[in-house]
Amino acid sequence: MAYNYPPEKLSVYLSDDGGSILTFYGMWEASLFAKHWLPFCKRYNIEPRSPAAYFSESDGHQELCTPKEWSLIKDMFDEMTERIDTAVMSGKIPEEINAKHKGFYEWNQEITSKNHQPIVQILIDGKDQNAVDNEGNALPTLVYMAREKRPQHHHNFKAGAMNALSEILNRKIVPGLIVTECVAKRCVPESIGKLIDAPSVTCGMSIKLHRAQGLHTSCHMAQVPEIRVSSVISNSPIIMNVDCDMYSNNNDAVRDALCFFLDEEMGHKIGFVQYPQNYNNLSKNDIYGNSLHVINEVEMGGMDSLGGPLYIGTGCFHRREILCGRKFTKDYQEDWNAGIKDKLQESIDETEEKAKSLAACTYEHGTQWGDEIGVKYGCAVEDVITGLAIHCRGWESVYNNPKKPAFMGVGPTTLAQTILQHKRWSEGNLSIFLSKYNVFLFGHGKTKLRHQMGYHIYGLWAPNSLATLYYVIIPSLALLKGTPLFPEITSPWIAPFVYVFCVKNMYSLYEALSSGDTLKGWWNGQRMWLVKRITSYLFGVLDNLRKLLGLSKMNFVVSPKVSDEDESKRYEQEIMEFGSSDPEYVIIGTITLLNLVCLLGGLSKVMKVGWNNIHLDALFPQLILCGMVVITSIPFYEAMFLRKDKGRIPFPVTLASIGFVMLALLPAIV
Repeated sequence: MAYNYPPEKLSVYLSDDGGSILTFYGMWEASLFAKHWLPFCKRYNIEPRSPAAYFSESDGHQELCTPKEWSLIKDMFDEMTERIDTAVMSGKIPEEINAKHKGFYEWNQEITSKNHQPIVQILIDGKDQNAVDNEGNALPTLVYMAREKRPQHHHNFKAGAMNALSEILNRKIVPGLIVTECVAKRCVPESIGKLIDAPSVTCGMSIKLHRAQGLHTSCHMAQVPEIRVSSVISNSPIIMNVDCDMYSNNNDAVRDALCFFLDEEMGHKIGFVQYPQNYNNLSKNDIYGNSLHVINEVEMGGMDSLGGPLYIGTGCFHRREILCGRKFTKDYQEDWNAGIKDKLQESIDETEEKAKSLAACTYEHGTQWGDEIGVKYGCAVEDVITGLAIHCRGWESVYNNPKKPAFMGVGPTTLAQTILQHKRWSEGNLSIFLSKYNVFLFGHGKTKLRHQMGYHIYGLWAPNSLATLYYVIIPSLALLKGTPLFPEITSPWIAPFVYVFCVKNMYSLYEALSSGDTLKGWWNGQRMWLVKRITSYLFGVLDNLRKLLGLSKMNFVVSPKVSDEDESKRYEQEIMEFGSSDPEYVIIGTITLLNLVCLLGGLSKVMKVGWNNIHLDALFPQLILCGMVVITSIPFYEAMFLRKDKGRIPFPVTLASIGFVMLALLPAIV
């Protein structure tokens, strides 16, 4: 709400997919605090404009304001936070609060997060001349929305929430007419526009209508483009979405993004502007490899020259029209006034009731929403597949990575959180690779080959686990048995293996250091690539196989980002967190122990038989490979045998790992 942007042109929506009265209460409190916070921000041009982030970084002395004024606004924020925290702890809203806004009466004891009616409440109406801050300046529109959820209706996870917020295909009743086709074009016949209501015309879609023979005086229109929750209230031509665990860190981000859309030469080609995903809670050396520095600084920037980066689901500015399924044409020009509504038409109550009907769980039935139009359904990485479809319709995207990050968020700070997040990412990207949206097929002739290859970097994350498993198991077992698998170290045929090993590590080190990582951070990243390949990516392969065989359906697991006090303390000390008996820890324990046993066994055999009698030249590459796995796994050995804190690897996991190692060693011993 505090962006450096005209408030009358800014509308803020919060999509609460849990449908919680506590979230609504927090938003109501924030709407009151905004009347003091926004003028304070703009008066002194402070950064960042998220109050929680600002007060955690600021002591109040570097601003132009007086210490008294700073303390006053800080006390107001602390009091608001305390009231919200108290309500969350008690699980209910104080009785005296309920009477202060009609929205609180939307909730009753029968409502649950998975079973509730649509709720739309306009907390601040930017069209109302009385919606001003404490200095008389206009405030942006602020809207709370919880789309309807019922157990018998699939809600399509985050993609469903995004579509409910933006726009959808409406079903209208039109006398004597039936829709047979809906295509994205600019012109709409005036007579049809009057027939189906003006808001449909502003969406910029043309339709083919045919006289229905033998029908009653009215029939069902399945694909007339109409306006859903955000469109009913504001209908702005640009939509920006940010995940709930991120905040704005740069008050000029909106203006910067609009510069790309308004560029006289290239602006008409741009479908969306993507900012990188940055985290502010990671340790200096990033023990779980979650900084995304190489992806942000190298890979996404590289795709920017080929047609544009992927849509990553947060920190992104879209043209509203491209979410309608509009295809790019060379003569395309954005009509920036097309979405402006008559500000005198409806009251807040009427607008809210209309928006509620558009947030119903049955509203999409019988439409192509989530398939041909909008954020796509049926994929764990709905953002990537949606961005791919946009690129294949001819649009380009822009990657904007300013020195001052536009958005900051919260990254995973435990191993379990990291594995879960990458499991969803790898599973979703592999499902795209195996589907009709495989970019080499779906994008053939629509995007550049190098652009397609850029997408496939992530689509092949998961299958890479199979090769990794081979290299961390078979060479080690062969070493223990004395069986060489590589050419001798003195043979010229070893050159390709040495080249790949050296160049891969040297170049990844260069990428990491040039992107802002530390040397230790790069080393931690190498360890985590091994961990993710034998856990997250392996599970991604297995889950895709189960779906292909019809044994499971897609699910969307939200990555938790909250750690308790002990976990946070260990993370600050850069100590890896385990603490549970998850199956992925058994895999990690088994692989690391197997390589340790094989390395010790191989070295003992060398010492016992002699250097010359065991063909050390032939086994040396396997010794190096096994030794590298052991060296990178030192924190896992400590967690299994040396640590005593709650974050260690539980003894049952260690015991199970030892058992699997003994089974794996049987073929090598026999």
